[in-house]
Amino acid sequence: MLFPANTMKRIFVDKSKVGDSVILIDNEDDFHHIKDVLKMRAGDRILISDSKQWEYICEISGIFRNEAEARIIDKQKFASEPKLRVTLFQGIPKAGKMDLTVQKAVELGVSEIVPVFMDRTVVVDRGNFWKRVVRFKSISEEASKQCGRGIIPEIRQATLFSEIIQRLKSFPVIVFPYENEETTTIKDCLRRLSMNGNVPERIAIIIGPEGGFSEKEADTLKGIGAESVSLGKTILRTETAGIATLAMCMYELEL
Repeated sequence: MLFPANTMKRIFVDKSKVGDSVILIDNEDDFHHIKDVLKMRAGDRILISDSKQWEYICEISGIFRNEAEARIIDKQKFASEPKLRVTLFQGIPKAGKMDLTVQKAVELGVSEIVPVFMDRTVVVDRGNFWKRVVRFKSISEEASKQCGRGIIPEIRQATLFSEIIQRLKSFPVIVFPYENEETTTIKDCLRRLSMNGNVPERIAIIIGPEGGFSEKEADTLKGIGAESVSLGKTILRTETAGIATLAMCMYELEL
């Protein structure tokens, strides 16, 4: 069966809520959204994703006091997820700016976002940054529903630059836009990958905060094989640079 995904409302449930023929919707926010916002009734159809592998066309079979049940009509593996898995390591910007980055990165197909404290990060209260991560997770979920993603991209807890280096080494391709890069453009880097037929399954993008990367950070990244690239003749804001780099990666390596 072809899924009319673009015409159906979508929610996400934990895989444990998916039975052989029925899906239980007992998350308070999702139940409220179905019952009071969408005003769905028994017989209405909805698209439900388990955020892991499958999406299901369902029919609401019952709405109760604190939960709803949906009968599974058909299922398929995610049709709307990109094959290219991109992790965005975002240097933490000033308050508010990362909301936009999270929203647009999710819309563009990012798989995971890792907020990173860097040398030039300006954050007043690092100890309570986890509260902002909770907000980022909510933004990621809402953006996923809005744009028809099959998964909700992971938003990790904030970490230090020194702590991401070992993990970065596991990526086949690592790129970081760098204002001091004068020879290699993002187009050069991506075209080289696509023309050689060596398109990776995973890629890491590292974006500096306001003020960019320190010289020490740039040298560390180059030392593990990351490629510094130019995004053009103008200097982009940190909240724009991640979105622009992700969009170019998806265009060149995914479409």
